[in-house]
Amino acid sequence: MAKIVATLNIMLNGSCDHTSGLADEEVHDHYTEVIRGSDIILYGRTTYQLMEGYWPGLVKNPSGEKSMDEFAIALHNIQKVVFSRTLKTLHWETSVLAKRSLEDEVRSLKKQPGKDVLIGSPSLINELTKLGLIDEYHLCIHPVIAPDGLLLFKNIQERLILKLMKTKTFQAGQVIHYYERKKD
Repeated sequence: MAKIVATLNIMLNGSCDHTSGLADEEVHDHYTEVIRGSDIILYGRTTYQLMEGYWPGLVKNPSGEKSMDEFAIALHNIQKVVFSRTLKTLHWETSVLAKRSLEDEVRSLKKQPGKDVLIGSPSLINELTKLGLIDEYHLCIHPVIAPDGLLLFKNIQERLILKLMKTKTFQAGQVIHYYERKKD
């Protein structure tokens, strides 16, 4: 069975504004390995379009920064499933529009053998948390308080207790907290 893993960068105040984080070589190298160890990443429309607007360009025209270029290639190669009510076509290779609802798609993916399925959009993480379909949360907390940005968890109606499995600290102060859902 595949694990459904929410993986996201957040600031100390809970903001998910990716432009506020400290995306350095060490963080890029970490996420390159995470992506290489996974089969699929799920995106909502907004995050997909942000990623599509930047990373494919680095595959075609590398920046010369090894960590960013390798991250771009890993991201380019992983299958991306996009949930959108408005997009009709996708232009990034290895991207497909979801044909089923988020819940149905994720329930199906959980039953399949394979590597992790990543969730890379705050809106999808929020909805799948409400549905109880996330197995693990890998939250990279940046030592930044951001003035703007989407909050990760909103409109959650029930308390959810997570079990801390481990942490990983980076040189610039980012800390990844690895949580799993507490078993009932």
